[in-house]
Amino acid sequence: METVAFSSVPTKVGDVLAAVTKDGVAVTQFHDGPEVRARISERLRMAVVEDPDRTSPVREELAAYFAGELREFGVALDWRLMSSIQRRVLGTLFTTVPYGHVVTYGELADRSGTGVPARGIGSIMGSNPIPIIVPCHRVVAGNGLGGFSGGEGVESKRWLLTLEGYLQPTLDWDL
Repeated sequence: METVAFSSVPTKVGDVLAAVTKDGVAVTQFHDGPEVRARISERLRMAVVEDPDRTSPVREELAAYFAGELREFGVALDWRLMSSIQRRVLGTLFTTVPYGHVVTYGELADRSGTGVPARGIGSIMGSNPIPIIVPCHRVVAGNGLGGFSGGEGVESKRWLLTLEGYLQPTLDWDL
């Protein structure tokens, strides 16, 4: 039976959880806990194992990202929870929108070449199983930030874009 290992990194936007299969990071979440881990292992249909060797690379990269020291993730990704269309759109996002930059939903629709309209791109961003690493927070509306389903919603998106230097920090923010 295939297995999944978990690791969590405390951050300003929550305890970011990573689920790692033998193929790579399959899921990241803005919250950690026994129920979250159980839902993920059930969704993956995998038994849970403790495997620090498997999880330490993503833990280190997430910690470095949240410390402002990492601009590009290098960990392997496991895309199995995505349909082929989701994989194409999110893969395009992953490879073409670097740290500190954004793209609109419409621009990503065009770049992906999938024929998915901008509104559909928003749905795909909302279903992204690997947020932060596959940076759906870098996709914005043509007239503002747009939505965000991770963490505390748009405030988490705003915080991540501020960390990356795309947005200016407000006086009450501590990065």
